[in-house]
Amino acid sequence: MQKLERLLETTYGGMLVMALSILIVGLLVMKLLLYLSERLLSRSRLDPALHAFILVAAKILLWVVLVIIILSALNVPTVPLVTLLGATGAAIALALRDSLSNVAAGLIILFSKPILKGEIVEIEEKKMLGIVDAIDLMTTHLHTLDNKKITVPNSMIINSVVLNYSREPKRRVDCVAAISYDADINTAKQLLLKVATSCPSVLQNEEIIIGVNALGEDGVLLDVKAWCLTDDYFDVKYYIEEHIKLAFDKAGIEIPYRKLDVNLRDVKGPRV
Repeated sequence: MQKLERLLETTYGGMLVMALSILIVGLLVMKLLLYLSERLLSRSRLDPALHAFILVAAKILLWVVLVIIILSALNVPTVPLVTLLGATGAAIALALRDSLSNVAAGLIILFSKPILKGEIVEIEEKKMLGIVDAIDLMTTHLHTLDNKKITVPNSMIINSVVLNYSREPKRRVDCVAAISYDADINTAKQLLLKVATSCPSVLQNEEIIIGVNALGEDGVLLDVKAWCLTDDYFDVKYYIEEHIKLAFDKAGIEIPYRKLDVNLRDVKGPRV
């Protein structure tokens, strides 16, 4: 009996020593792996918002693996633990399905990069236009052109049509000018071309389009389409719109506007 007790003590002591050794070595290996992961992430092209998420996920995974290895060394059945972890994870995922959908959408945004910090974007479904400030795992932060803060769930961005106004290096400026039916179209088109080419920010190597857009109820609508660098878009648009008015005024071309003619009739009837 004494020999058996000594054997059991030796066996349990040996398992405890092995478990402690595994814990120490495991902690050192975890620290090394996390350090290497952090170094690799810092050199990668992944968005910085992803770095913290990947490191936390890796740390949790390493801890789970280490605990399972230690329990195995202590001859503790690990199958129920794995089953419990799976059931707990499923319950948590079900309870937080909306939040997890935002996290999944955030990962998609950070990896596929449909939008980036500093870009001007419009979420078409909600008619929200703004400049991207930051992209988190659950939300994207923007501010409007008049400096209002917007916080958008990432799932909304993934499930909506997003217009990115900053991604391409150049954009086309579209303006519409109206002239009366009495004005000469050819003269108006020459003036519009002169206005577009006189703008210093218009790309002269790109085609400038001047043409009739429509015959409206109040006048003839002419298109002015010119290309510029994306950063110069608003400067070019304001320049063209202003100088169209100045050029038409100087040339005596009327810009039509809606008029209302009122005819008064003196209706004489019997006095009561």
